Amino acid sequence: MQTQDIVIQSFLSYIRKMINSPADETATRIGWTFLSNYAHVLVCLAENPDARLRDVAARVGITERTTLRLVTQLEKSGILLRLKEGRRNHYIINPRERLRHPIEKHCTVGELLGTILSNDALETLVKRFKAEKRRSPKR
Repeated sequence: MQTQDIVIQSFLSYIRKMINSPADETATRIGWTFLSNYAHVLVCLAENPDARLRDVAARVGITERTTLRLVTQLEKSGILLRLKEGRRNHYIINPRERLRHPIEKHCTVGELLGTILSNDALETLVKRFKAEKRRSPKR
């Protein structure tokens, strides 16, 4: 394994550990992160598409109102689809959508999430997206 590969694997392992740590514990250990709150919200919803925004907010370390704003913006940009199921929401992530900033626009949401999620979780996300696409081709 090349040195660069080892560094990348170490970085990804660190990011996975940070994502899986309780938000308040992580926030007290570090003052900043490489990923934005948008990415953190996406990771949470990729792992649990039926999550309550209250739970996502607690895990990310932001307010429920901020989480709602981020989810609404992700939905408007075509990255996230919010489906109402009774009194709850279910979220579908579009892994094919391109990232927005010129530096990263050559990458997709799926590629970004692939650096954080397990292969099984990423496959499940893609299957959910394809199933929803077949169910509702107009979206």
